[in-house]
Amino acid sequence: MFNTDFLSSKISAALKELYQVDVQDFEFQATRKEFPGDLTLVVFSLLRHIKTNPVKLGEDIGAFLKKNVDEVDNFNVVKGFLNLEFSDAYFLNQFKAIHSKEEYGLVAPGESSPRIMVEYSSPNTNKPLHLGHIRNNLLGFSVAEILKAAGNQVYKTQIINDRGIHICKSMLAWQKFGEGETPSSSNLKGDKLVGAYYVKFDQEYKAQVNELKAKGLGEKEAKEQAPLLKEAKKMLQAWEAGDKEVLALWEKMNQWVYDGFEQTYKRLGVNFDKNYYESDTYLLGKEVVKEGLEKGVFYKKEDGSVWIDLTDEGLDEKIVLRSDGTAVYMTQDIGTAIQRVNDYSINGMVYTVGNEQDYHFKVLFLILKKLGYAWAEHLYHLSYGMVDLPSGKMKSREGTVVDADDLMDEMTQTAQKISDDLGKLEGFSLQEKEELYETIGLGALKYYILKVDPRKRILFNPEESVDFQGNTGPFVQYTYARIQSILRKGEKLLAQTVEDYTFEEKEKTVIKHLLAWPETIQLAAKQYSPAIVANYTYDLVRDFNSFYQNVSILAAEQEDQRILRVQLAQLTGAVIKSAFKLLGIKVPSQM
Repeated sequence: MFNTDFLSSKISAALKELYQVDVQDFEFQATRKEFPGDLTLVVFSLLRHIKTNPVKLGEDIGAFLKKNVDEVDNFNVVKGFLNLEFSDAYFLNQFKAIHSKEEYGLVAPGESSPRIMVEYSSPNTNKPLHLGHIRNNLLGFSVAEILKAAGNQVYKTQIINDRGIHICKSMLAWQKFGEGETPSSSNLKGDKLVGAYYVKFDQEYKAQVNELKAKGLGEKEAKEQAPLLKEAKKMLQAWEAGDKEVLALWEKMNQWVYDGFEQTYKRLGVNFDKNYYESDTYLLGKEVVKEGLEKGVFYKKEDGSVWIDLTDEGLDEKIVLRSDGTAVYMTQDIGTAIQRVNDYSINGMVYTVGNEQDYHFKVLFLILKKLGYAWAEHLYHLSYGMVDLPSGKMKSREGTVVDADDLMDEMTQTAQKISDDLGKLEGFSLQEKEELYETIGLGALKYYILKVDPRKRILFNPEESVDFQGNTGPFVQYTYARIQSILRKGEKLLAQTVEDYTFEEKEKTVIKHLLAWPETIQLAAKQYSPAIVANYTYDLVRDFNSFYQNVSILAAEQEDQRILRVQLAQLTGAVIKSAFKLLGIKVPSQM
């Protein structure tokens, strides 16, 4: 949006002179495309100060501005909207101001900036990352980057679910059936190796249940009596008791998983400032619950379990401590939140977790508020919908879950096929081609997921996402590469200046879009929505391509046209790169 401060002061002066009222706040919006104009003043909002016809009021303000403000060339009034047209000199000054800025649109955080922690990923250590984790990671990472770009101090974290019966199942299966297999001996990523033994446990356990049922036991009893489950429970008890052998096995297999996760995270382009582990945090909240019990926030039932009653808040009663004194997930989350505030002095947190946990986070936030933590007012659940695939496509070995690594491989292969079919990679080395396939494939995946409002469910179509036309990552990447080609040819024009210029409408359209970049970042941060950045970028690219197809750049007749248009291309490319960086997407200099 244009800098409206100077305009607000002029409109205020107009109202004082014409109507003898003092008004300081005005509502502006972009002018609708079907009307002439660059910026629109909403006149309706002024009628509470001035009792008159909105059209007449608009006409009066417009006439005053045209007469007294050099930057206003013309105006028109549509009902209660005053559409203002700015001068070429104003457009040139606005463009020069933003073209000269380093990292235009981004706000550097200061010492007093809000400190926000963003949690995402948070996997279990008994299986590899899957398609659901991909959306989670992409959302969490991008929101963290957007919050940082909006001027906040940001810390990225995850809570790794590294303990419990599900972890022991993988450990027991490996102990019984693994024959010493390791990631290096099997040439398999550690998370996939451990995940395979989790599946193996389930297969063997079901076989035992069926045997017991054949001997006359009921379903429930057979599941409880299966020897393998009993052994897994015994292993969990040994872990909690600190058994050295069990702990050594647990540490070894978990490390295999962490090494595997790290490869996936690196390829996906996400990272963390600190990892929290459930094995460290599952007892953290117990002391807080004890304190809350003394304050009357919680109450104890006859069996010794501790609860909170939230019925007055429209929720229900929630357990925070079992009768045997053991922690539940809620206890852990209470303690972890407090620990994080103590570790980083943060005053806000964003939890990137699927929408099936909406209720859990309502309860968690409410409990923390009732415990008296002021920062609990600044907790946000970034709730997102599931990701579905067209049936029958890219199923993993288990047939139910899409493995994250397999999906990235598939995306890269799809990008390779489409790129080769288009035949535009002549002169590229094999390594350059492979890097480009990865950039396009992962860019397509990330953009397709992030362009959708987080709350909405996604049907992810891999081939559709790699289309070089339409609202896709590759379409934006291709435009960026085209701009780099222009800049290589017009490099000498980048350092020159233009003092006077008559703008084409297509040029103005791109500049107006570029002027909206800073407020787009702020809006995306406020709404925790990478979709706002993604769709802004697509609209900018569409406007630029319309300009590119209708106006000569390097072949323009006049020198000042060539200078300004190359610099306009340069700034557009810089904003595309900046926007895609916030989405975690790379841009290629050639395609």
